[in-house]
Amino acid sequence: TWTTIARSSSGQRCSSAATRLCSPSRGLRAFSTTIARSCKMDLECFTFGPYNIDPKEVFYSTNLSYAMVNLRPLLPGHVLVCPRREVKRFADLSADEASDLWLTAQKVGNELERYHKASSLTFAIQDGPQAGQTVPHVHIHIIPRKAGDFEKNDEIYDAIDVKEKELAQKLDLDKERKDRTLEEMCQEAIEYRALFS
Repeated sequence: TWTTIARSSSGQRCSSAATRLCSPSRGLRAFSTTIARSCKMDLECFTFGPYNIDPKEVFYSTNLSYAMVNLRPLLPGHVLVCPRREVKRFADLSADEASDLWLTAQKVGNELERYHKASSLTFAIQDGPQAGQTVPHVHIHIIPRKAGDFEKNDEIYDAIDVKEKELAQKLDLDKERKDRTLEEMCQEAIEYRALFS
């Protein structure tokens, strides 16, 4: 593995294993195609509140926002869209950041709804601790929805709240939804990245 060092626009030093693939059994052609698509994002730094996000988990980005796969998705296709700048509350975003965040969410949602053959989308923001926000970085949950995926439609919001609390408390692995491996998340991001190329 060859490691690349880069600096983000904020001057933060980042490193990534630029040649690490989720599926090492792929041939040279798949290897070079994957690297070409991933290289730009692999050189960038992404943070989510206090957490550093592996660039391989990011599948779409703009100058102001990025979309990443979810550590503990509620349903297939449950992803997060975040502003690049670490901002705790939605009201603290600039007009350009707020606009870009929602335009990114719209684009990502449209592609994932089609990809997962869903019929609807849930977009959710928990803005502040009393709203259930546990990671102090604005983010939009995007969840492709199908008939019958939750017994009562609004149960999805309770599930999002539970997921946020689990992440904040870093509960044990005996919970129903377990953390996914980096390899699982990377593979999903590669699939989603192809939707935007």
